[in-house]
Amino acid sequence: MSEQEQVVLGQPTVGDEELAAVAEVFRSGWLAGAGPACRRFEERFARTVGTAHALTTSNCGSALFLGLRVLGVKPGDEVIVGDYTFPATGHAVLQAGATPVFADIRPDVWSADPVSIESLITPRTVGILAVDVAGQPGDFDEYRAIADKHGLWLFEDAACAAGATYKTRPAGSLADLAAFSFHGRKGITAGEGGALVSDREDLIAHARKLHTYGIEPAITREGAGALPIPEFHELGYNFRLSDVQAAIMNVQLDRLPDLLSARRSVAKRYHEAFENLSALDVPVELPDREHPWQAYLLTVAPEIDRDALALRIREQGVQCNFGTYASHLQPIYGKNQTLPVSADLFARHLAIPMHANLTDAQVERVIETVCAALPS
Repeated sequence: MSEQEQVVLGQPTVGDEELAAVAEVFRSGWLAGAGPACRRFEERFARTVGTAHALTTSNCGSALFLGLRVLGVKPGDEVIVGDYTFPATGHAVLQAGATPVFADIRPDVWSADPVSIESLITPRTVGILAVDVAGQPGDFDEYRAIADKHGLWLFEDAACAAGATYKTRPAGSLADLAAFSFHGRKGITAGEGGALVSDREDLIAHARKLHTYGIEPAITREGAGALPIPEFHELGYNFRLSDVQAAIMNVQLDRLPDLLSARRSVAKRYHEAFENLSALDVPVELPDREHPWQAYLLTVAPEIDRDALALRIREQGVQCNFGTYASHLQPIYGKNQTLPVSADLFARHLAIPMHANLTDAQVERVIETVCAALPS
């Protein structure tokens, strides 16, 4: 099966508009990070996600790490993390010197179960890092109540959630801080990149210094009347997004409504095709949330071998994969927790093609291929 004939799992939507935006950056002479294109995108993205401030970063992992740093996370601390997520979430906690303690998830929408979160709080707990799994926000009113009750901060891993809402509030505005990803499989993308957003100016200002080696970015010194010589007072990093990527993201932000509409249309067709099959459960979109459908995960019946099913589908030129990780099972975290819901879904989830470029014919082919691959 040739590459051209495959229905791919994920694909960015980019074109002449992005190329024109990149050409404009080339003409400007500022290709480096944290420049004018980054500032334009930060202002627009903050408005989109309903926060006062945004900071572009090299990726979502660096945004998560910076967020933990400015929240004051230190060795000896424990951070409760929604378990069903790519391990970048737990890694950021380790990188900050703290211990991730994983919370089991709701069986219907896969975000952290508030009951599990509360059961894990100890005197060492400093915060809750809640994941918007496949883009759909978790139970943030409940998370906030728990955080306030125990004096904890709340951090939203909104890596997949651009365009999602929770009770009409945009993903990104639901916690003290939120981190987004602009990786190639996300709803809006520059291939890589990320953002840290918050209503708290102090947190974003601190993160802005840390993401440029511990000093203010060069653009803040443009036009100074004297020769500004920055001083370094704390260890920082190079986590800047380039202006080339920011230019792409400005166009992607213009595309966001159409991209969301296209993904929702694909999800609707998948729902209609699969919802009455006993072998599969379709993903749940809760009525008080808008799902951005960064991914579409089918839950395979326990008696069916998910891995064998995936291989049969791939053999027909339709890409598919497991869902995401039950993080607590990864050796790096010590495997010292038992989280049955997350572990079960890790073994049974099947991701099928989901992106805004899918044609009607490709969607129908995915549906036919999945159905034909199911055991009779």
